Formats: sequence, C-alpha cells, structure tokens
Amino acid sequence: MNTADVIVVGGGVNGASTAFFLAKAGVKKVVLLERRQLGAGASGKSGALVRTHYTNPIEANMAFESLKVFRNWSEIVGGDCGFESPGFLQVVAPQYEEQLRRNVAEHQRLGINTRVLTTDEILEIEPATRVDDITCAAYEPDSGFADPNATLYGFVNAARDLGVDVRSGVEATKLLAEGDKITGVETTDGAFMADNVVLIPGPWAQRLVAPLGLEFDLEPRRVQVAVFRWPYGFDHRHPIFIDDSQEAWFRPEGANSTLVGLESGVDGANPDDIAEGVDHDYVEDCRAALSHRLPAFEHSTMRGGWAGVITMSADGRPIIDQIPAFAGLFCMLGDSGTSFKTAPAIGMGLAEWITKGEPQSFDLHPFRSSRFAEGDLWLDENAYGPHRERTISR
Repeated sequence: MNTADVIVVGGGVNGASTAFFLAKAGVKKVVLLERRQLGAGASGKSGALVRTHYTNPIEANMAFESLKVFRNWSEIVGGDCGFESPGFLQVVAPQYEEQLRRNVAEHQRLGINTRVLTTDEILEIEPATRVDDITCAAYEPDSGFADPNATLYGFVNAARDLGVDVRSGVEATKLLAEGDKITGVETTDGAFMADNVVLIPGPWAQRLVAPLGLEFDLEPRRVQVAVFRWPYGFDHRHPIFIDDSQEAWFRPEGANSTLVGLESGVDGANPDDIAEGVDHDYVEDCRAALSHRLPAFEHSTMRGGWAGVITMSADGRPIIDQIPAFAGLFCMLGDSGTSFKTAPAIGMGLAEWITKGEPQSFDLHPFRSSRFAEGDLWLDENAYGPHRERTISR
C-alpha cells in the first residue's frame, strides 16, 4: 500500500503547480497522479495566455500574482517556461467602454501595469488593427503567453527535485473515505492512502465525486483552436488580442503564425473519445474573426489546429474549495478553460489551505462549491455582456 501526506489527482498545469507549492511549503510526501501522460488534457492544448485583464478584481489579482511567477520563472520555479511578452489588448464593443474603463481603474489599484488606449494609440502599437468599430482598448505591456508544456514540465521537474512522486499512467478510479473523512484514492496501480486529496482531474471529475454523493453540475465541452500562417507582407509579431466584440482571441505562434480561438464549444463531450482535429467550419469562423480585427489575414493560409476538452461550471468560474462534506478533500474543478494563467496562484492557494489551514495569499471564498446551492452564482458587475457560459479567455 502506498502512503502519502497529500495526493494530487491530475497531471495538468494546476495539479503540477499545486504539487510544487506543497513541496516548497515543506510537505514531505506528495504524490501526483496522472491517468495518461503529463499534459494529456486541457493543459497540453492550452492557448497559454498570461494576462491579467478580468472583469472582477479577485481573478485579476490572482492573474497578476501569477504573472509575476511567469516573468520570474527561473528564480521561482527554475528553467524556462517559454514566456514571451508581446503585450496584450482587450477589445470591447463601444457600448462596454465604461465597463472597460472601470475594470482598468480597478486593475491599476491592484498595481497592474495597464491603461486605456485611444484608437490612435492602438494603431501606434499595431498599425494593422481595424479600429473603425471600436472606441478604445485596454493595454497591458507586460502580459504575454507561455509554452504550455514547458510550464507544466517546469513545475513537474521542480516538484520532483523537491521530492514529489510523479506517477504517469496511473488513473484514479475511486475516492476512498471513512464516514466524512477522506482516506485516499484507489487507482489502476493499487490504493494510495493519504489524509488529504486534491482533485484537479479536468473533465473526469464528476465520475470521481459522484459515488460520494457530490454533484457540481460540471459539463465537459469540446473546444478548438486554429493556426494561420502570416499572409504575404505581414512580417512582425502582433500583440495578443482578446476581441470581445468578436468573441475571439489570438496571439503569435512560433516565428510566423497566429493562434486563434473562439468563445464556442460543443457541450457534452466525452473526454475518453474526443476528435482531436479541428473542424472545417470552425477554421472559417476563426479566419473571419481574425481578419475582422486584423484585415491583412483575410487570405491567410490555415496551418493546423487541434481540439480538446475543458469543463464548464454552471457560472463559468472554477470551483476551488475544501469540500465541506469530506474533511481532507480539496479541489479545483470546472475551470472553463481559463486557469492556465492563474495556475501559480491556484497552486499557492491550495498549498496554503492544506499546510496553514486556510488560503492566505488569495481570497478563494467566491470559488466555494456551495455557491450553486446557495443561489449565489458568480456575476461580474462590469462584464462585457451576458456571457454566462464562456469557454475561453485562455
């Protein structure tokens, strides 16, 4: 029988971050379980945006503190996570200008390097931008993107150096409990016993919690991204865009390509049987959204794409909690495809919760699992429209 102080279920970037910060906090026996290979789920397919713009200060602060980790990766974690900072532009339709200005002001109070740009200032940063249908944009010069696998493997390597036992190809099949106390995890490689279990298994979560009588209304969703080569005459790396008016995001990819994703997806996806390629209609929708904001891409060549599965919660925000019904059961579930950029903060917060009795660096109360039963679904006052079930903002 294998024993541990903490078992982390899920070998994506959030599981690896949690294992790293637990070990860094002095937990001696941490086991990280991954059912397939590291990064086999959403982490390995992430667009890996690292920006701080949110429509609420809680997530913005978590993203800001995480950005500091990405920008200082070699000193904090070690190695190279592939972080680049071409800058970030948040574009909204004109009717949401006031909400954007309020959000930027809130971010500035948190210490984030951000400001509102006029259309002329947008063109100074990216002359290829179409601006006739917008009035302004939020700009973050320090933000960028990372390499999702390098980030994941960086956390894993650092965790291993601190003594974490990383088990790939070991699937958690059942949560073990005695009464209202978690006792471990049954796996395809036998039982692992521990007083604390952290669940971060992505779309496989519900099958693990259901036998305990837990229901979090988690919906697996297939989402896609597409890659386009730069068209003839386009010869520079553009900033990252989240174009809320087009419900799209795009960023540079490699030396001469752009990665594009849309706020769309297919509900009810089976994570065990997922078509990993990109659909033809989706490619055309991506090209339309990209060329709307950067018209030079109207005739760009599609280079490739992929699909993966994320898990939506009922309000599009993660569940980060110590489950009240079972002592020792912690989770990060239903992240709706948004948690790559906040993975350092999530790992820190969960590690503090386990080692110090409560999260100290971040306010995780709004992410509590009980908010759905309480009828207190997350709603941002300064959102850019009635987007309850958003799938990206990678």
